Amino acid sequence: MIILDGSSLDLEKFIKVARYKEEVKISEKSKDLVNAARAFVDEVVESERVVYGINTGFGKLSDVSINKCDVSALQKNLLMSHACGVGSPFTDEIVRGMMVLRINALIKGYSGIRLCTLEKMVELLNKDVCPVVFEKGSLGASGDLAPLSHMSLPIIGLGEVYYQGKRMDTMDAFLKAEILPLESLKAKEGLSLINGTQAMTSVGAIVVYDALRLLKISNVSLAMTMESVEGIIDAFDERIHVARGQKGQIKVARDVREYLCNSEYITKQGEKRTQDAYSIRCAPQVHGAVLDSLEFVREKIEIEMNAVTDNPIIFTEDKEAISAGNFHGEPLAMPFDYMGIAISELANIAERRLERMVNPQLSNGLPAFLVNKSGINSGFMIVQYSAASLVSENKVLAHPASVDSIPSSANQEDHVSMGTISARKANSILDNTRKVIAMELFTACQALDLRGERQLGNYTQKAYNKIREYIPFINSDEIMYHHIHTVDDLIRSEELFDFIFEGE
Repeated sequence: MIILDGSSLDLEKFIKVARYKEEVKISEKSKDLVNAARAFVDEVVESERVVYGINTGFGKLSDVSINKCDVSALQKNLLMSHACGVGSPFTDEIVRGMMVLRINALIKGYSGIRLCTLEKMVELLNKDVCPVVFEKGSLGASGDLAPLSHMSLPIIGLGEVYYQGKRMDTMDAFLKAEILPLESLKAKEGLSLINGTQAMTSVGAIVVYDALRLLKISNVSLAMTMESVEGIIDAFDERIHVARGQKGQIKVARDVREYLCNSEYITKQGEKRTQDAYSIRCAPQVHGAVLDSLEFVREKIEIEMNAVTDNPIIFTEDKEAISAGNFHGEPLAMPFDYMGIAISELANIAERRLERMVNPQLSNGLPAFLVNKSGINSGFMIVQYSAASLVSENKVLAHPASVDSIPSSANQEDHVSMGTISARKANSILDNTRKVIAMELFTACQALDLRGERQLGNYTQKAYNKIREYIPFINSDEIMYHHIHTVDDLIRSEELFDFIFEGE
């Protein structure tokens, strides 16, 4: 069980809850902080002191005071009116991620939400009742208002959820799961639930986790391509990379050397040629830059996982509530755009390596398009076409969303981050890039078989063996998409990763 305390959530714990459905519990200290902040909100309501978000309207309506007998209706109306999401629903793991992130932010004691409301969210999470949340509709400032509204509706018995693999009305699921909805929300609770960056953070956290693992697979894929074209290992010499000092570059070169240890396919400088093309020779520099980029994004995400992103923020010791802008997604929007660019570079360079294997002018002796009797057979020709298509699509998707803004709420909210779009774009780029890496792995196995049987590297042998469990050598033209999808599934399911890196 993961104990949430508002300060110690990291990427690994997040994935355990979001993807692997580990249960959560609120720490005792956090409960005290929540209760103290709630007591302040109750004092404000009773005194009828005007405080934004507690007894006022929202956005441009912040100057409208709300009678204390109407504050509960105000919070329900807020969730219903703001649930304007469109598009396809987010995956369960993204929504579960949103839930654990929002709980973790609200238990820090700066929001004023009731403990019973948070415990209801915990109950839904632990019983795997997952709200239906649509992926589009957030501007990434004033919080992820639309997605978080959809996430919050089931707490009061509204909206839709997924339960036991089926989409249904919330109350139908609650009956099956033996959950009682909250009778109502109290002052500030609706606003506390939706004022935050948890949709973009959840998407981005899942992307960076999967991208870091895909990068390791891509280093193996690079190593297999090197073997297939009898690549030169000298450019991966430790001294070269230490001389530059870039941490990611040093690590990638070290890893590739380890993956290729004992390989009989690789060559030394001058044995067959003086140097390799950039897509091989400069791979540590490119893959290393991707690693450094992803580690930077991870750092920003883990800060945000434990951040206060509510508005207004309550300082119980000072008896004060200050309206500010911690809900603004800019600290994540720009890193997520950066992440999308970084991931797209993995696909860019992998597609160039794939081309070197299928092109007889570049492959150092392999048959054209890696098939016997080329001409009547096209072999792997269109595998490279498909990879090129995905790479070009990524170039469009890599355009930064964070440079855009559009005013909302009658110009009260006149600059927004588009951070949720940045995160979703990065997710699409990751999906395309994984497929390109799958194509490179598929192609490398074919090339290695055509090169002739020799000893593979310690890690490349594992990758080859796992792929060959599912995909045979291609003697003559056959339907190819099944094989591409199979390797993609092996990566996505983490079966290939776990097999290659077992015990690490």
